[in-house]
Amino acid sequence: MGTPPHRGSSSQPAPFPPPMGSPLPRRLDPILACPHDGVSPTQVVWSRGRLHVPPQISSKILWHLLKQYLCNSLRILKVRGALYSMRKHEFLSPALFQALGKQCPSLHHLSLTQADLRRLPYDCIPSSLKSMKLSWCEIPTVWFQRSVSPETPRVLPQLQHLMIHNVSAFSDQHLLNISSQTSLRTLKLSETYRLTDAGIQRAAPYLEDLECLVLRKCVIADAAVHVIGRHMKQLRSLEFSNTCSITDAGLACLAALKCLETLRLESRFKLSPDAIVAVCQALPQLRNLNLDGSDLEDQEMRKIQASLPNCHF
Repeated sequence: MGTPPHRGSSSQPAPFPPPMGSPLPRRLDPILACPHDGVSPTQVVWSRGRLHVPPQISSKILWHLLKQYLCNSLRILKVRGALYSMRKHEFLSPALFQALGKQCPSLHHLSLTQADLRRLPYDCIPSSLKSMKLSWCEIPTVWFQRSVSPETPRVLPQLQHLMIHNVSAFSDQHLLNISSQTSLRTLKLSETYRLTDAGIQRAAPYLEDLECLVLRKCVIADAAVHVIGRHMKQLRSLEFSNTCSITDAGLACLAALKCLETLRLESRFKLSPDAIVAVCQALPQLRNLNLDGSDLEDQEMRKIQASLPNCHF
């Protein structure tokens, strides 16, 4: 094998990421790639402040990247954990997250997939985050809970965007905990079957700054829609997909959302064309209406479209 390129006697690490087209540090070649390369599922992918980490990567390698190269440049971290992996090691330790919080002040987006977070204290999460996405993860019952001491600072003071997908433990209490500590602008909940109307009712007064709300495959009914219309007056985008038991009476509550620009009702709701037209005509900013998956007949769809000439369907 050839001799690795000489990098001088300085103890400082090579700059990372290197300029496009230049070689990567030799010791990282087997596991590090740019997205324009032929990337295998076992490689770490780096691109313009974004790092994607697959479950095959050991904690030792991840620590090495963090300490030597990523301190000031890491903005987005996407990690696939070992929850459904044959290898049951979980490299997402409290120490790693504490180091991320101290050494990566520009880390604003964290995406965790198939990660077991049940042994990870919530206060380990980097406070610099503005956006967090959890998909197919396991979380403890007390997550998103603030310390009982009033002098303890909020864990995620800058968090504005939260996406939860198929996190089976996510409950009414989790939603109340996170909404009462942050000023969320985006909330997307998908397949959170423990979430109920009562949970949305309790959290709604804390979600008055929300601009985008997605409830996909959540078990909600008119009671939840009522508090959405009452409290979330800044909403610009609202989606109900594959949800149950929303009726004409519940839909009418959305007429209070005067800033709403996009409404998605992508499910087999038992909604009448007249109710849909009535609420949409009451929304002066509405420009996009999606009724995919509805049971409306073609004639009924044409009636709705004719009644809402300013909407795109």
